[in-house]
Amino acid sequence: MSSFQLSLLALGGLVLLAVWGFNLWTSRRSRPRQAVEQSVEPDASVEAPVASEAPVEPVLEDDFSHLPLPERKPTLDPLIDVVASVDVDGVVSGDAALAAMPSTRRIGSKAFFAEGLSESSGQWEPLLPGHRYTGFQVGIQLANRLGALNEIEFSEFVVKSQAFADAINASVNFPDMLEEVARARELDQFASAHDAQLSLTLHARSAAWSPGYVQQHASRLGFVAGTMPGRMVLSAPVQGLPPVLALSFDMQAALAEDPDMSAVRAVVLTLDVPQVSRQEQPFERLCQVARTLGTEMDAVLTDGANQMLSDEALAQIGVELQGLYNALDERELSAGSAQARRLFS
Repeated sequence: MSSFQLSLLALGGLVLLAVWGFNLWTSRRSRPRQAVEQSVEPDASVEAPVASEAPVEPVLEDDFSHLPLPERKPTLDPLIDVVASVDVDGVVSGDAALAAMPSTRRIGSKAFFAEGLSESSGQWEPLLPGHRYTGFQVGIQLANRLGALNEIEFSEFVVKSQAFADAINASVNFPDMLEEVARARELDQFASAHDAQLSLTLHARSAAWSPGYVQQHASRLGFVAGTMPGRMVLSAPVQGLPPVLALSFDMQAALAEDPDMSAVRAVVLTLDVPQVSRQEQPFERLCQVARTLGTEMDAVLTDGANQMLSDEALAQIGVELQGLYNALDERELSAGSAQARRLFS
């Protein structure tokens, strides 16, 4: 074989090697970024546990057991509910009252409520078995995010309330329907004008992310898994309250058979303004989380219309939010309050 042929073979080998290397580099570049495994070195100062003779069944701890519970208040509030009093002669047991409740406690898009006046405490409370009540009140919410109470819903409320009263040998006193429906429309108009659900989107600048990569970075900031795949939440400091913030990404990527190969190119951060108390500084925390994830994950921050958001734009949104908070406070529907959480739901 001549030297010329050897040179051609060598050149061909170099070309093949270059093509293979380029394909490998392209494949690695296009692969979603992966979470980094974090190993914890054992502490030599801590003695290893001694195995017991009999296996001990593991006990699952409640991660939220240390959180305080929200303040317990009566469900019905004339500020956002139609309230009708139910008068009884004597005392009625909680078991009898619960048995008299309608099987379906929904009226259109609204919930039907009933409370009893406790014989022992003299306070209004949700109906409980074993308790005794000297009076009752029933109600239906004036408005929520699905709209205002209408005449048909009010009429169904009257029917359910009357059936409840008849079952416990009581009489019920209803407010005027036209006045309550008008009040519902006015409240609905106010709520529509002062509702805000903020969403900020982080878009990957170059390489996409795997679900594990997103979850790892979010968990470092305090987010935990939500109830749906592709959703994480920053929990409220009080058990049972809505999360301060939510983070979501493509559900199909989260459910993929091989999540490491699923490409996530956008993450959405959400703040439901009326659901979270302004004392938690939720907007400030939203901006902080967005900036931190944007830096660590190499992402660009945009609004719902995919317009890039500068620090000045975020500051202006913060100023407008303060006006919204003040308006809710003046209406006695402060963000994060029980009334606001029900109205804006």
